[in-house]
Amino acid sequence: MTKQTMTFSAVSVLLASLALAGCDRRDETTVARDGDTTVVQRESTTSPDATRAGEATREAGAAVADATRSAADQASDKVSDAVITTSVNAELAKDPTLSSLRIDVDTDAGRVALKGTAPDPQAKERATQIASGVKGVVSVDNQLTVGG
Repeated sequence: MTKQTMTFSAVSVLLASLALAGCDRRDETTVARDGDTTVVQRESTTSPDATRAGEATREAGAAVADATRSAADQASDKVSDAVITTSVNAELAKDPTLSSLRIDVDTDAGRVALKGTAPDPQAKERATQIASGVKGVVSVDNQLTVGG
């Protein structure tokens, strides 16, 4: 064996030993001889620190998954609110006496708030009915003032 090959082998063995030592896993081997039969009993143990680290990693992964799910749900709620607002505005614009330009529509968790002016009490009531008819609307808070 050349000196370079021997050095390479020694470094490889050293690195492998360090890698295995870094795992903090100990193997206990017991060898017993009973006549012509050799019995090898091996006990593998993992340190409590390694076990706790694994548990902490699993818990952190679960927490990240929950946070991601929660953020996705919140984003979905915001998109739903935006769709409701757009739909209510579109329906109000179809009514000849109501103008979506004079009515401000805000939506939060399916609750619609109408602010602005309506030409008469009947138009104000019609705005409530129109908004209530949009899919996803939970309630309507009609704050429209009559006149203007």
